[in-house]
Amino acid sequence: MKLGRESSAKPNYDILALVTLDKNRIIGGKQLSLLAKDEEEQKTMTADLAKALKADVVHMTSGDYLVIRV
Repeated sequence: MKLGRESSAKPNYDILALVTLDKNRIIGGKQLSLLAKDEEEQKTMTADLAKALKADVVHMTSGDYLVIRV
């Protein structure tokens, strides 16, 4: 079972934004990190960002959303 990429392989995507409900998951980086007040706002913010940036959305099992460009 292979869980990830080789550490020397460069990812072929960019993380443009993280939208979360947990302020403890905002740890920095070059992506835009946004804290939503509830799930409805989180979904709306994510959809609006993805549309504006012409990007894709990944809903993580943690509940956070990533806006990525492949």
